[in-house]
Amino acid sequence: MRGAVALTARIGDLIVTQGTEKLATYRFNTGVAEHHFCTLCGIYTHHRRRSNANEYGVNAACLEGISPFDFTEIPVNDGIRHPSDTGAGAIAGTLRYTPCVDAG
Repeated sequence: MRGAVALTARIGDLIVTQGTEKLATYRFNTGVAEHHFCTLCGIYTHHRRRSNANEYGVNAACLEGISPFDFTEIPVNDGIRHPSDTGAGAIAGTLRYTPCVDAG
């Protein structure tokens, strides 16, 4: 499980504005998906989807002006089964974020 909130972007709509020279790519299993990460810090930045090669999954934490905490509910895959292989069976649950109210 990668622990990132992945958003969808169409190929051509994602522009990496800095650090492209620091990105590396890996593939596993079928070799279809391309997973990109920073060679300095290791953060997963984005991947070309196996389920739709015309889309990227993009780590929300890597987008300017967006935070993973902007989302109140996020479906969580189990990290074992790929959603394309098993459909809804890959969903392990839902992550819910509720901001704390400062009591002070």
